[in-house]
Amino acid sequence: MSTNERRMLVVMAHPDDETFGMAGTIARYVDEGVKVYLICATNGEAGMAEPEFMQGHTSVAEMRLAELYCAAETLGLSRVYTFDYRDSGMAGSPENNHPDCLFAADVDAVAGRIVEVIREVRPQVVVTFDPYGGYGHPDHIATHQATVRAFDSAGDPGAYPEHIEADRQVYRPQKLYFMTFDKRWLRFTVWLFALMGQDPERMGRNKDVNMRYIAGLETPIHARVKTGSYQEIVRRARECHASQLGGLSPRRLANILSSLFMGTEDHYTRAYPISNDRCRERDLFEGVKSDA
Repeated sequence: MSTNERRMLVVMAHPDDETFGMAGTIARYVDEGVKVYLICATNGEAGMAEPEFMQGHTSVAEMRLAELYCAAETLGLSRVYTFDYRDSGMAGSPENNHPDCLFAADVDAVAGRIVEVIREVRPQVVVTFDPYGGYGHPDHIATHQATVRAFDSAGDPGAYPEHIEADRQVYRPQKLYFMTFDKRWLRFTVWLFALMGQDPERMGRNKDVNMRYIAGLETPIHARVKTGSYQEIVRRARECHASQLGGLSPRRLANILSSLFMGTEDHYTRAYPISNDRCRERDLFEGVKSDA
């Protein structure tokens, strides 16, 4: 592995999180020569799918993963690691109680699997969800918790020794980011929906997205990554996830609103090194040192 090679690990929960969350960022860094790797923790079984999208597939999970690999090829990901946990569904749904779902998994065990990938890939930069899981999805929150634990543990020889081998030595990434977005546009949207007679606390296909709650969550923006030159790639990656683009699912809502208000810039909170409100980065690799 080249000492000058730049590497990023993106840790997401569902097939399509990588695209609806940060496709522009991924496309930009791939274009700049960065090796971008993805962990997808679940198979997306709880995602909605019209019968037309199931043709040629024996299950929703199989179809969702096929869409993921389409997007991965479009974006130029170096590798996709799938953990095969079951999609937990939105908070309070019956899927939360399935013994194989990510929400029910031991966070230490999930973190150990992420540590294994970190030690293999050796990324300088790791990106995952914020502590609230973006819009409160249990799988997003579980992924955040496991990734933070893995980030803090991967460089400790006493942590997860079963994942230390000749080609997987202890390794501490240099930077950790959480995906976020400017809540000002969302607060305006909440006001607009209420004005139109819509209940912003019961949005989405199943009325289980509380946009008022999400708009009130404060997450600082430390990095703004320009993605304007990569919107065609973003569009094609989104089309790969065609089954999730209909109706008003949580991901569809996020996709519409981000397209309308976030434009050609992806936003991130820098969790490590710990930053202050004056931090203004334009590059997630800013300050990253080459491997010694």
